Amino acid sequence: MYFVLHSFTFWIMNIIYYKIPLQLSSLLEGNELPNADLKESIKKTLELIIMTRFGEHRHDPSFGCEIWDLDFELIVSENKWEEKLRQSLLKSITTHEHRLSDIQLNVQITEIEKFHLLKQYAEIKKTCRYTSYRNNS
Repeated sequence: MYFVLHSFTFWIMNIIYYKIPLQLSSLLEGNELPNADLKESIKKTLELIIMTRFGEHRHDPSFGCEIWDLDFELIVSENKWEEKLRQSLLKSITTHEHRLSDIQLNVQITEIEKFHLLKQYAEIKKTCRYTSYRNNS
């Protein structure tokens, strides 16, 4: 899969964002937590949404996306599968990442086929890549 986010707007405020994962050991040693810029903070939030299964976040069961509930092996229609995942991601990003607006999302399945010569079998894997950028037009 290839995720593309485009056409979004940043709201600039004087807010301190922290790098994820939090380095609590640094805090316990009396040091400050490392800061992140707005772009990095949004990127990490999007990664968390994609990598979290619905219900996994104890305090907000709606945080995450449906990718973990969709079975790659039983894809009958790639277009329907891509659209279902796109809608799930769009809803989660709109709900949980308020720093973005005018979100346009495209989802594409890509396969990687690998043949193992010694074991004499082919392996097909689905990949998940996403790219986000700001549309300056």
